[in-house]
Amino acid sequence: MSTAKNDIKRITTHVLHAMKEKGEKISMLTAYDYSMAKILDEAGIDILLVGDSASNVMAGHETTLPITLEQMVYHAQSVIRGVNRSFVVVDLPFGSYQGNSTKALNSAITIMKESGAHAVKLEGGAEIEESVRRILSAGVPVMGHLGLTPQSIYKFGTYSVRAKEEAEAQKLIEDAKLLEEIGCFALVLEKIPATLGKKVSESLHIPVIGIGAGNGTDGQVLVVHDVLGITKDFHPRFLRRYLNLYDTIKTAVGQYISDVKSGDFPSEEEQY
Repeated sequence: MSTAKNDIKRITTHVLHAMKEKGEKISMLTAYDYSMAKILDEAGIDILLVGDSASNVMAGHETTLPITLEQMVYHAQSVIRGVNRSFVVVDLPFGSYQGNSTKALNSAITIMKESGAHAVKLEGGAEIEESVRRILSAGVPVMGHLGLTPQSIYKFGTYSVRAKEEAEAQKLIEDAKLLEEIGCFALVLEKIPATLGKKVSESLHIPVIGIGAGNGTDGQVLVVHDVLGITKDFHPRFLRRYLNLYDTIKTAVGQYISDVKSGDFPSEEEQY
């Protein structure tokens, strides 16, 4: 049990920065609904990410691209209702901020006003600088996201490790420093070499959260459905499954079906 869980009533950007300074690792998981958010919050998770990965694990889409701003607001509202302590970050979905800083600002304001979330997250570096600056100018905290950026999957054409080549690694370092300079409070690095993740984390004053970026970052984030084994056919190297709920739930439902079919449920004690 972390000292943060014992001593801190609510996680803020200030608390996250203090955790980095103290060398205390930051824990982060995704959440998309009230019930799961409540469990994760009570468990002591530091950051909950209302990820556009809801497009995959909640809606069954192949990519994160189809999810809309309105759907992200819905998921964020649900998560916020279950949270007392965790810091809640919401992904701005594809098409809601790229190439138009006014639209980006309006999207961020919509998320903050309608959901009550604490921050937004955007994918990209120098190419979205104007949008990030515009959002920050309104007082909205922004978390950056570099490395593998799933909203750009059709540009990359693959979910393989990013920034293995020197030129791309250098661009990532420059983008990370830029995002810190313009005011982002934290950064996510996805699926990059561990040595690069450590180098970026050590070169920045803001917290750096990794997903497939090695143990040298200031914290880790995973998709909760992957951690709990609700998803079945996703096996990246960076994932550690702590449960196998897919089979557990399937077995339980199978037993329920059997009990209903046989007339065993409801029993005399389970009737009025």
